[in-house]
Amino acid sequence: MLKICRIILVVICCILICLIGTVYSLIRFKNPNNVGVMARWFGRLSPLFGLKVEHRFPKDADKVGRCIYIGNHQNNYDMVTISYMVMPRTVSVGKKSLIWVPFFGILYWATGNIFIDRENRSKAHSTMTRVAQHINEDDLSIFMFPEGTRSRGRGLLPFKTGAFYTALIAGVPVVPVICSTTHNKIDLNRWDNGKVICEIMDPIDSSRFSKENVREFAEYCHDVMKKRIAELDAEIAQAKE
Repeated sequence: MLKICRIILVVICCILICLIGTVYSLIRFKNPNNVGVMARWFGRLSPLFGLKVEHRFPKDADKVGRCIYIGNHQNNYDMVTISYMVMPRTVSVGKKSLIWVPFFGILYWATGNIFIDRENRSKAHSTMTRVAQHINEDDLSIFMFPEGTRSRGRGLLPFKTGAFYTALIAGVPVVPVICSTTHNKIDLNRWDNGKVICEIMDPIDSSRFSKENVREFAEYCHDVMKKRIAELDAEIAQAKE
């Protein structure tokens, strides 16, 4: 019964956020701060899932400037956990099919996010080049999930190189944004689903790498994030003891 009530309440809240958020975003059409505002609205729904989410922002998080934020993409609960970490003047890159998602698609477009055609690799490559231009010309940061899909309990999946290629072209750092493991830890029939930690890590200087070793760049960031996620999971497990 609790699960059904939660689902109904979450669906209602999400639809309301999409509707009100679309109007808000159309008034400020494609303002680069729209995405962060909407992400925080969704992030505030975490108590409905019985979650206590701790958001860890470094002291100078607002002084990083233009960058590529990369996050671990676990499941649908990312909507109320890691989404809250989106910083001002940050937009995301998503697949074109998102536009057809009821209510959410129009919001995603109106807020100013960037669509990419994943089915066409050559077109996607040129899109990332344009994204790099937008970063510098429009003073933007980009949030991406380099795994390319939800991991759904398979751990941190191998990274695709698009985010890192873009960082190299734009000449900006990569900033990992991580969330502790949520897979199989949330039961909607349980009142308390425990604690989740989301954290923005230190920037990684892209100038240490080049287009020729972009794969090495991706693997380095993958290792840094995987290690820190394990540390957060251990911290949460220890707190339960």
